[in-house]
Amino acid sequence: MYSLFFLLYLRSIIIRTFVQNYRSMNIQIINGPNLNLLGIREKSIYGDASFESYLEKLKLRFPTIKFDYFQSNIEGELINKIHEVGFSYDGIVMNAGAYTHTSIALHDAIRGIKTPVIEVHISNIHSRESFRHTSMIAAACVGSIAGFGMDSYRLAVEAIVERSTTK
Repeated sequence: MYSLFFLLYLRSIIIRTFVQNYRSMNIQIINGPNLNLLGIREKSIYGDASFESYLEKLKLRFPTIKFDYFQSNIEGELINKIHEVGFSYDGIVMNAGAYTHTSIALHDAIRGIKTPVIEVHISNIHSRESFRHTSMIAAACVGSIAGFGMDSYRLAVEAIVERSTTK
């Protein structure tokens, strides 16, 4: 019977091989309003970790991916960032925060670029207040992920990687 150490070692080799097979990619993460307060704001919904600390974990998990991070509370700045990276990056992971439910301008900005965008939410927006159940940007995105905490970002990155390898 294999020892636990050997099985863990074998698992690490498999994971390392899988990660090394990812081609080098550039992924932009864009967070909208109030997400600068992660780790401070409504911990029962959003957890107690800052996004910056989670981003470090993502970088360790996906060492061949170059992550750029941008956060703004201003809708126009989010649009400018989408326009800036939307023709040169491999993917955008976007948590538009409350603008998800109100911004036709973000929807139009996403529609206007070539880079695939995946909408993410830390909480399950469909189990919260009714005004959060509608996303104005979902139809412009290639997919939406919600309700998995900070892991929603990891799932989005994996979807971008998988999507790029199946093209």
